[in-house]
Amino acid sequence: MSDEPAVRDYPQMITPFNHIEPVPRRIRGYLAGETVFDTVSARYVWEWAKYPQYYIPLADVDSAVLIDEDHPQRLSRGTARQHALQVGEIIRPAAARVYGADALPGLVDTVRFEWPALDAWFEEDEQVYVHPRNPYTRVDALRSSRSVRIELDGTMLAESASPVMVFETGLPTRYYIELTNTNFDHLFPTKTVTACPYKGTTGGYWSARIPDPRTGSETIYEDLAWMYGFPTRQLLPISGLIAFYNERVDTYLEGQLLPRPKTHFFP
Repeated sequence: MSDEPAVRDYPQMITPFNHIEPVPRRIRGYLAGETVFDTVSARYVWEWAKYPQYYIPLADVDSAVLIDEDHPQRLSRGTARQHALQVGEIIRPAAARVYGADALPGLVDTVRFEWPALDAWFEEDEQVYVHPRNPYTRVDALRSSRSVRIELDGTMLAESASPVMVFETGLPTRYYIELTNTNFDHLFPTKTVTACPYKGTTGGYWSARIPDPRTGSETIYEDLAWMYGFPTRQLLPISGLIAFYNERVDTYLEGQLLPRPKTHFFP
């Protein structure tokens, strides 16, 4: 039997399809500076396993912004009528579904909004990005004195004796490293910007340019690393630090090479 550790696969927590739970937080949505809804009675609905969607009571939605598009749909959660949103001259077609009397218990007279149809979503007074946060996902950023070294094709890209480790349910540990401990001779910035419901919006991505000493040619690895300049309050320890996709680089923890994980980002 080999002593080599197996590559670990990181599945997401499985929640039953169409599972429904009350949301204990105040949820608000905005379009063109106007409040579309403001509720403390939203529902979580798991339309797929990784995270839920918000369903908003119709009574807590500004009826003046809903425009019935006369397009009923029979869905697994009941019959829903498709609506557009309109605030002033701004119109977002096919932005919402309003569920009627035959909906699943707890979803009668609720509205399911398309996430991009609104300009901003809030849980309490904190903005939420991309999709609702899964209440069963935990994300912790912990300072560590375990050494980390990042290499690619034998080229050292970063090395730190004081990384910040981010532990997120369903994902491998991410190692965030000071910029001063990063080798930018082989990294260059890109225009990529992504957002995470737990960490916020990235402040930059980097690709790597790795030389081949045998041929003199270079291999480009796109969007290999990222940084959060202004992360969410809970993840402030990673502010201004750089992390690399473990799935695409060689990560040494305390001198031991870790196996490259498999995730939904890079299966």
